[in-house]
Amino acid sequence: MTFRQFAYRNVTRNKRKYAAYFVCSSFSVMIFFLCALFVFHPAIKDDLILSTAANTMLAAEGIIFVFSSLFVLVSVGSFLQSRKLEFGILLMHGMTKGQLNKMVFLENMMIGGSAILSGTLLGMLLGKLFLMIGAGFLGIGPLEFYFSWQAPVLTISSFVLLFVLISLGTFVLIGQDSPRGLFHGGRRTEQAPRISLLWAAASALLLLGGYALAASASASSVERVMFPVVAITVIGTYLFYTQLSLYIAGVLRSIRRFYWHKTNLIMLSGLSYRWKANGRMFFMVTIVSAVSFTSVGVFASIHTLSRELKLDYPAAVGYVAKGDQGGDREKHDLQGIRSELERLGLPYETLTLPVKYAEVASQTGPDLTRQLPLIAYSDYLQALEKAGFVSGEQPLQGSEGLVMIGSQRDRSLTSSRAKAVYTLKQGMEIVEAGYTAHVPIAEYLLPELDGRDGGDFSGIVVSDSLFQAVIPAYTDRYTGFYVEDFPQTSGIARSLSDKGKVAYESDAPYAVVVSGTLFEIQKILYSTMLFASLLVGTVFFIAAGSFLYFRLYTDLDHDRQQYSTLSKMGLTEQELDHTVTLQLALMFFIPVGMAILHSLFAFIALQQLFYLSIAVETGAVLAGYLAVQGLYFFLIRGRYLRNLKKN
Repeated sequence: MTFRQFAYRNVTRNKRKYAAYFVCSSFSVMIFFLCALFVFHPAIKDDLILSTAANTMLAAEGIIFVFSSLFVLVSVGSFLQSRKLEFGILLMHGMTKGQLNKMVFLENMMIGGSAILSGTLLGMLLGKLFLMIGAGFLGIGPLEFYFSWQAPVLTISSFVLLFVLISLGTFVLIGQDSPRGLFHGGRRTEQAPRISLLWAAASALLLLGGYALAASASASSVERVMFPVVAITVIGTYLFYTQLSLYIAGVLRSIRRFYWHKTNLIMLSGLSYRWKANGRMFFMVTIVSAVSFTSVGVFASIHTLSRELKLDYPAAVGYVAKGDQGGDREKHDLQGIRSELERLGLPYETLTLPVKYAEVASQTGPDLTRQLPLIAYSDYLQALEKAGFVSGEQPLQGSEGLVMIGSQRDRSLTSSRAKAVYTLKQGMEIVEAGYTAHVPIAEYLLPELDGRDGGDFSGIVVSDSLFQAVIPAYTDRYTGFYVEDFPQTSGIARSLSDKGKVAYESDAPYAVVVSGTLFEIQKILYSTMLFASLLVGTVFFIAAGSFLYFRLYTDLDHDRQQYSTLSKMGLTEQELDHTVTLQLALMFFIPVGMAILHSLFAFIALQQLFYLSIAVETGAVLAGYLAVQGLYFFLIRGRYLRNLKKN
């Protein structure tokens, strides 16, 4: 038997242990290849709007590669740890350290090479189906199967590099332990786990503190508290598995009536040692699952986001001529928009209204507005009527003004925004009395009023009498083209803007928003993000299952001996099934339960960024993941019990 045959048989004889690792690696390679097939498809990368989808899928490939690197590194480290006894025996029988390193390198490259080959071949077989599903998600026509040479080259070279580097890294993981040290290091020790009451309490406080920060976050503070909440929750979760959970198990063991009831003694005593050995793995499963649940849940709310977009763009096409820069250019641009709408056969209505810019002498609050955009109340009502909005707002009196919201996200920012009082240079005051019920003029068409915390507040609605009395520094002209089904306007006015907008802050003499184009771009972006997050989430989910599978089968021989001894002492098969099922259920569902809890508080914080509720979509995603985890649990439980009873 040659040295290579020896390494090969080491892999094949441990195929049950390596099965989940191989499947997850192959699946990661396949998804990476399919994403590359999508990115390099000419119908995607050469399209102005769909190129956004290609960039999103490219980002998904990066996430998959980084995660695969961590997954392979952790898995290889766990395999080496579980084989220390085997390595010690080989070294004691004359194998050199160099030969041991070479053997481990060959084994890793065999598994990695097989995973790359099988994943790439599966990707080729499923390429056409994947492109059909991707086109369905994006809402575009069917994509022809196109096999680009870049996809397999990128996939194979990336993962060969990954497996080679990590296989070389195994030399460090094996270390310089003596054969005696490896021999004893491979034995499972069952010392009582050390528990610190201080760290256990810190875990509870960190988790509760992170949840409290997430639940109390406002729309204006979500971005600021995001990193602290994530950091606090991650540290609290690690301490939960390494300290708090063991402390809780110790408390349960101290309740004698409970601990000595039926098989609780076996279940709790075995659980403590299993929890100690697998705490880091449970931590990784929880964090990976929480990221997966949150990303998929957010982008599954695409329909909610689409409904918000329709509220954000009242006019199918909005055009603002700046100050005195209109004239012939304004007439030419507006005539071009009319011609395109007529060519498409889209009936439309128009509305033109003036926007005055008043010189501000002073104002209350932290901001400094030099020129205040104003529109008349009657013009505001006309804009709402043209857009099909119904307003129950009362007429404005005296110096009162309503701040114009530029998007639905602004609604969640109004509670933390301080209302200002403006004193104009001509002597009159304008007092912010409230906010408009609808978006009268889409964002990008007017300068931001203050821009605090990302708000798009874009001016003030004042009474007609006050509007007439204001002497402006200059006046813009807003023209809106209102179409019943504005997504049909996608792609028009490309001579004015390639991507559907020219913001007011640009150097152009006009600002323009083509709502249909922006809607199409954002819809494709959200759809692609949902598609990509589903792919990445599936990789995460399979990896989490792989971790659990590996740890179970690593301890299988020890568990066989333990339960064989207990059966001789009178443990019945029914009691064995009950004990093992309960232990496995805790291992499977506590990490997922913690991940769901983390995700729920993440959704509570993220909900502040949306005007419409995302609760239904969130609940559906979490319920779906829980159902799949339940099916996986029953599948693994049945196989594990069969293997456990083979003695």
